[in-house]
Amino acid sequence: MKRIACSLALAVVVPALLLWVMLELTNVTTAILVCLGWMVLAMAWRYVTKRPVSGLLLLSLGILTIKTALTLITGSSFIYFVQPVFADLAVAVTFLGSLWTSRPIIARLAPDFYPMSDAAAARPEIRRHFRRLTLLWGLVILVKGGITLWLLESLSTANFVLIKGGAIITLTMTAAVVTIAWSYVVVRQQGLLHGSHSCEPLVLDAHAAATAAAAQP
Repeated sequence: MKRIACSLALAVVVPALLLWVMLELTNVTTAILVCLGWMVLAMAWRYVTKRPVSGLLLLSLGILTIKTALTLITGSSFIYFVQPVFADLAVAVTFLGSLWTSRPIIARLAPDFYPMSDAAAARPEIRRHFRRLTLLWGLVILVKGGITLWLLESLSTANFVLIKGGAIITLTMTAAVVTIAWSYVVVRQQGLLHGSHSCEPLVLDAHAAATAAAAQP
């Protein structure tokens, strides 16, 4: 949980706060450039100090770079703030669409975050749980996009940044807590809490989904 909190702080919370402060003090162009500068500095600091660079940080930097470039090219700040809605829609469709395949998204993420054995992953209840988690996070990301669009159309830019950040973090972390508790019950029922096994694989899958959903300030 400490690693998750640190990743969210670096890639989500701080950029959102910087964006809000700079919008209050300066203008949109300065605000988005400062936000991008923070991500570059955070990345450089981790490289210089030989700390691991999280996938979330890389994802956030890539997204912010594209958003900033499009905003500067078009001169439209609306593009900067509405882009996450389309990204959320695409991710949600990917998650929900994978339910019609033999391996939903969460099941595909598991080996990247934890060396779960094929036998454990193939258990019927674990496979059903992967599907349930995929459905859960697909819906969470879809709701996130809807909230973002509604707030963008209802609030001023500065208020949108402030309120949207709190709302999305609350939604994401609530879903993560539900996922962790749910996963703990499932793996305990399956007897995977002994020896080298724990509920960590499913928790890390939740982390991946949660941070992907929250990765855009």
